[in-house]
Amino acid sequence: MFGRDIGIDLGTANVLIHVRGKGIVLNEPSVVAIDTGTNRVLAVGDEAFRMVGRTPGNIVAIRPLRDGVIADFDTTEAMLKHFLAKIKVRGMFSKPRILICCPTNITSVEQKAIREAAEKSGGKNIYLEEEPKVAAVGAGMDIYQPSGNMVVDIGGGTTDIAVLSMGDIVTASSIKVAGDRFDSDILNYIKKKYKLLIGERTAEDIKKSVGTVFPGARNEEMDIRGRDMVSGLPRTITVHSEEVREALEESIYHVVQASKNVLEKTPPELSADIIDRGIILTGGGAYLHGIEELLSDELKVPVLAAEEPMNCVANGTGIMLENLDRVARIKARY
Repeated sequence: MFGRDIGIDLGTANVLIHVRGKGIVLNEPSVVAIDTGTNRVLAVGDEAFRMVGRTPGNIVAIRPLRDGVIADFDTTEAMLKHFLAKIKVRGMFSKPRILICCPTNITSVEQKAIREAAEKSGGKNIYLEEEPKVAAVGAGMDIYQPSGNMVVDIGGGTTDIAVLSMGDIVTASSIKVAGDRFDSDILNYIKKKYKLLIGERTAEDIKKSVGTVFPGARNEEMDIRGRDMVSGLPRTITVHSEEVREALEESIYHVVQASKNVLEKTPPELSADIIDRGIILTGGGAYLHGIEELLSDELKVPVLAAEEPMNCVANGTGIMLENLDRVARIKARY
């Protein structure tokens, strides 16, 4: 009858929606399939993701979000409308209040685009909150105490790193190096070394199945198929874990360096807390093999992946919506 409060993790790779009182009700890829001839939306989410790299000329499967922000406004709006209609949160007499997460360093123009897309999709009051803060809450950290908590949120488009205390961010950094870049690195490595063209989905499969970022942590191999750049014919090759580590080395260095920069700017008292509590990894990148060991080795601080890292931001929005007194302090941007 009445609209509900909902939290949205509007990610570059996936959209997760948390409905107050129900938990996470939707987790689908941020992909929309469009007929270029008629400009009509053909599929959204899981259905559209199955079409990536496999569509005829008149159909394109696109990701409307890039690097954590809206790259295609109309498509993002269509995607949100589809998801909100699917979970039936809009009441007969009222619209839902929506809490959306965004990277720490996005501009006011980008914030406005996110807010407008949510409003046009059927939201009433739109609240924006910084992603690492919400991820920390969703990972079970008590960020409202006067002690230091550090979170590294590796998503699809951005890696957000933040030190939090007293319910707010003390120091933070957001870099456009994350899951999508890792896939692209693997794709380019295979292209350069083996003269073989593979798709984004194959690159992602390699990353998940045999990939690692810590030397000697994994010794596996998998057969992959693609198109030979010389003959133009299909060909199969075998890829080893060490090759994937080599492909990801440069991008992972940027994540390590950004984490070091945040720690260097952290007040000494909070640094002492971080040594005791450790750093929590959230986002899909937390599943990357060897990432905990590598960060721990480089930063000299214990590093642990959160339980269900992919769901941390969505769960965090749910907790913030439950605590209405804290939500009231979140600045609604009109």
